[in-house]
Amino acid sequence: MMHRMALVVGLVVGLALLAGGGQRVLLAQTATEGWSERAPLLAARSEMAIAGLNGRIYALGGYPGTRVTTNEVQVWDAQTDSWSLGPALPQPLHHTMTAVVDGHLYLFGGEAGNPSNTTAFQNGVYLLDEQAGAWLPRAPMPTPRSAGGTGVIDGKVYVAGGRPPHGSDFAVYDPATDSWTTLPNVPTQRNHLGVGAIDGKLYVAGGRFGGGVGSEMTDLLEIYDPVSNTWTSGPSMLAPRAGVASTTANGCLYLIGGEGNTSDPRGIFDRNELFDPGTQSWRGLDPLPTPMHGLTGAAFLDGWIHVPGGATHAGVSGDFVTTAHQVFRADQTCGPAGG
Repeated sequence: MMHRMALVVGLVVGLALLAGGGQRVLLAQTATEGWSERAPLLAARSEMAIAGLNGRIYALGGYPGTRVTTNEVQVWDAQTDSWSLGPALPQPLHHTMTAVVDGHLYLFGGEAGNPSNTTAFQNGVYLLDEQAGAWLPRAPMPTPRSAGGTGVIDGKVYVAGGRPPHGSDFAVYDPATDSWTTLPNVPTQRNHLGVGAIDGKLYVAGGRFGGGVGSEMTDLLEIYDPVSNTWTSGPSMLAPRAGVASTTANGCLYLIGGEGNTSDPRGIFDRNELFDPGTQSWRGLDPLPTPMHGLTGAAFLDGWIHVPGGATHAGVSGDFVTTAHQVFRADQTCGPAGG
């Protein structure tokens, strides 16, 4: 059931020490119903990939308002509600894609260089070795690309879409054999899209057709079935949207935030909606308190969807990049397709 909007006063999960004291106090915070915040990022970043692994949230690469790409990895610990720096990426990257398979974190593609100058699509694939604190190279993608999306089905990573000319690219990675297989093209080429896997099918939603801000957006939902190796069309989203953060939780596909809102002077969306494969329908949920775009993926951890950082205006420049770590209570349950 959709929550009504309200301002509520909540308590931050963690404790803080008063300066010069040592006395512990609970910190109060204001939140929108359904939403609250956790400890902010160490540094404001946008156009980064987000993933959850072993009670931690990883924010990979991206860039701040200066548009200088970073190789920094920021890691949030659910036990302490605090951020620290993790193993740096092999090179500065933005618009990467990520996935977790059998307790291992993988990074795919992205762009190297600074967006204010020339950037280059990448086909590199890396596995995070947590014990060694290093990223290990794996078999590269069949084509270099960025700003696509991923979903995991039966231990394999499906990577869909990307910036032109790779908007229709579709391939699957098998970590067990460290190999790739090229699959039938995404029917509608696009980038900055939402992707998620539910009950053995891959859902590809929204996105934009061109590579730059302001290009035409879509509300299309397309569904891939690896058993039949075919694509079908699903019901359209509630509105066209690009630059969304997406994840799956409790059998639902969530699309949060986004870029390209011409009715808002900031050019971004506060929309938060889910797709239920069981009812084959979209549902609007409590909107983002701080609208943003610029995250590839989101993380579902212990009942909460995490969307740390992002840009608060269309594009990324100046002070319009946030450190806010917004979380949404995902208490919805969706049924399987055809159920």
